Amino acid sequence: MARKELAKAYEPWDVEEKWENHWEENKTFTPDAEAEGDPYSIVIPPPNVTGVLHMGHALNLTIMDILCRFNRQQGKNVLWVPGMDHAGIATQNVVERQLKEEGLTRHDLGREKFIERVWDWKQEKGDHILGQIRRMGASVDWSRECFTFDDQRAKAVRKVFVELFEQGLIYKGDYIINWCNRCHTALADDEVEHEPKPGKLHHVEYKLSDGSGTLTIATTRPETMLGDTAIAVNPEDDRFNHLIGKTAILPIVGRELPIIGDKYVDIEFGTGCLKVTPAHDMNDWELGRKHNLEIISVLNEDGVVNENAPEKYQGLDTVAARKLILEELDALGQLKSIEEHDHKVGVCYRCKSVIEPHVSTQWFVSMKPLAEKARAAVPSKTQIFPEHWTKTYYNWLDEIRDWCISRQIWWGHRIPAWTCEDCGELIVAIDDPTSCTKCGSANIVRDEDVLDTWFSSALWPFSTMGWPDDTKELAKYYPTACLVTGFDILFFWVARMMMMGLQFMDQIPFHHVYIHALVRDENGKKMSKSTGNVIDPLDMIGKYGADALRFTLTSFAAMGRDIKLSEQRIEGYKHFMNKIWNATRFAMMNLPDEIPAVELSEADGLANQWILHRLEEVKKSIAKATEEYRFNEIAQILYKFIWSEFCDWYLEMVKPALYGEDEQAKAVTQKVLWTVLSETMVLLHPVTPFITQEIWSVLPRPAGDDRSEDIATLPFPDTRDECLNDAVVKEMELFMGVVSGTRNIRTELLIEPAKKLDLLIKTVSDEDKAVLEANVTLIQSLARVDAVTIGPDVKAPKASGAAVVQGNELSVPLEGVVDFESELARLDKNMVKLEKTMKGVSGKLSNPGFVNNAPEEVVEGEKRKLAEMEEEKTKLSELKARLESVMG
Repeated sequence: MARKELAKAYEPWDVEEKWENHWEENKTFTPDAEAEGDPYSIVIPPPNVTGVLHMGHALNLTIMDILCRFNRQQGKNVLWVPGMDHAGIATQNVVERQLKEEGLTRHDLGREKFIERVWDWKQEKGDHILGQIRRMGASVDWSRECFTFDDQRAKAVRKVFVELFEQGLIYKGDYIINWCNRCHTALADDEVEHEPKPGKLHHVEYKLSDGSGTLTIATTRPETMLGDTAIAVNPEDDRFNHLIGKTAILPIVGRELPIIGDKYVDIEFGTGCLKVTPAHDMNDWELGRKHNLEIISVLNEDGVVNENAPEKYQGLDTVAARKLILEELDALGQLKSIEEHDHKVGVCYRCKSVIEPHVSTQWFVSMKPLAEKARAAVPSKTQIFPEHWTKTYYNWLDEIRDWCISRQIWWGHRIPAWTCEDCGELIVAIDDPTSCTKCGSANIVRDEDVLDTWFSSALWPFSTMGWPDDTKELAKYYPTACLVTGFDILFFWVARMMMMGLQFMDQIPFHHVYIHALVRDENGKKMSKSTGNVIDPLDMIGKYGADALRFTLTSFAAMGRDIKLSEQRIEGYKHFMNKIWNATRFAMMNLPDEIPAVELSEADGLANQWILHRLEEVKKSIAKATEEYRFNEIAQILYKFIWSEFCDWYLEMVKPALYGEDEQAKAVTQKVLWTVLSETMVLLHPVTPFITQEIWSVLPRPAGDDRSEDIATLPFPDTRDECLNDAVVKEMELFMGVVSGTRNIRTELLIEPAKKLDLLIKTVSDEDKAVLEANVTLIQSLARVDAVTIGPDVKAPKASGAAVVQGNELSVPLEGVVDFESELARLDKNMVKLEKTMKGVSGKLSNPGFVNNAPEEVVEGEKRKLAEMEEEKTKLSELKARLESVMG
């Protein structure tokens, strides 16, 4: 059989496509639930079908894939379920925008046709999303792909809704909810984003009904005063507590408002008096319920003033109504003042429209009983990494309100509830009823609303494994091992999965939750299209390959620390992929078709013993770092070992053995080289699956090695404690110190690489002398020196470059090597030229006209230029001093 070869250069794109197809066609990552091996399972945070892969997804996928591939290497039975979220509001908005371009609305199509249209759109975009996951090299089980709106998930959603209803944990009622006028639907509290916005604080005078005086109230929303039903003061506020029990007149409307006392009122804010509008403020709603106040809604669902307000305001939007109210208050002399006031305004997390509190009949989940269980499970059953997110998790659960789960849209799981038009009976059922369960009438109407997207997502860990059916997947893989997600959905998703898992499976949904950091730009700014600093992962894969991107993200994934990413970093790690490739090509040129059957215990020589020792240390460090979610350390360990130790030192040190005539030394070195390279590929595989797979597939094998060509199926390399050798590490540190010290002398004194040098080493011990003498040929080769003199009595000539390594004195004689006078003259000339240039740049920067009028980037460029020249000046000065000291 012809020997397989690596291409001259690493071209990741063909390699990636080849192995993506291989893994999927061979179902490499499709586990058998009845097979041996401890279970390890992960469910993917399902990306929205509306989305495209961004760097947060890329980081998330990379981390999950490292965990899954590593745990397969540990012999575990690994299941990683892929899937997507139907993303109710977001998806409906996208399709409605398409319809708008066609001059249509969803109502023109009707509910059934509109949903068909969304399914068509989902099919097109969903395939695109899944293709992006493939491009990242995610080792998911495609045979078990799920969608939050497919038939099996719909079955789970229905069962959960009905059971929660029957347990009294789902109810329907009037409540104040967050209403998006743009999306025309209710939103849960955590679907509202609060953004700082400039506003105004309006001071309005309310007259007491008995004519005994007035009260001034500060409000940011004068348009809602049309719905005021009380005035509240703090009973501990001596300025106003004597007014509790009296009434005041609502300006413009003329309605009498009771003055109530409640400690909720902030004495320090505004005037200390609060207008209470239960229908248009969340906190006022609670005050209204507590004090049994009338609820008057003056805005309808599209944000327009309705019939409950005076006629002249009806039909106006909030902006126009506010303007007219302020004009009328001013004319009445009851608008006392207006001041600037910055405050936080709630906006829709999808369309960014301002949220309007709105009283409406909705469906709710009673959260406190569920939240108590979810809180108690952390950290006793589920641990959160980093640990500080536990406090955030607790805070949210402690302050939780009932969850509004109904949405006034069409795309989503329709609420399984029917109302009898004849007797009013409410029917909640898993199977669609045909008649009223109370009176038998066939005149029943299904609820129009659908469920919040997060309702179906909350069931994801067990619904993806076939629940409510009793499946072998549930028995084997639930609870899952680890959830990897961003902190922004700790409330939306993580806590709700905890609640539902405990409620319906009587078990936590995951043992660990790993919260990964944000991916920001290189300056630490959030990536956004408007800022123009977005780095598209698919673009980066197209330029540098998936492995380079994955390694970059891994190298920065320090627990609890945001990632500052730049394209230059990804390009840099593409060079690392090339380094691995070229090192393998060198190895392949020096390895036989069949690896020698040599025992590693026979490995001799400093290089072989040292690299085998380091390989064992790397194995242990990689395993520990992965188990502790220290992903950046995995990358750092591998990078240092491969580039600095294996490539820069080991491969250089073994060239004499590989090129030499000693067949035994060659065979031993070939076996060590093959062992280290092949096992390093296995260690590196979870981070960079494609390049390691390609390399593994072409490496020659020892006789009898019938392991699969698929590196993804290989176990984590066995440990060889017999290869650990602390003494050889000490010897290697001395050797590297001597070589590096000699190289530094050459570099610092600007001695040309081709110049022949001698090396003198005054040793401090017989042990060090023996180590250096045993490796003198390697020192000559790697340090590029001719004669090497070693011993305790070695004396250096006056003109010598010097260094000290572990107490051993290195000297490089410079007589006849360096022309000191010419070199000093050259340095002086360069210094004069540099100082002249620096003077010009300093003059610019000291000129206010330039600094104040030139573009900021130009000024910053000049500052950088000056800093670089100052650094260069320091280096020239240090070199001059070094030469003068050598001259004596």
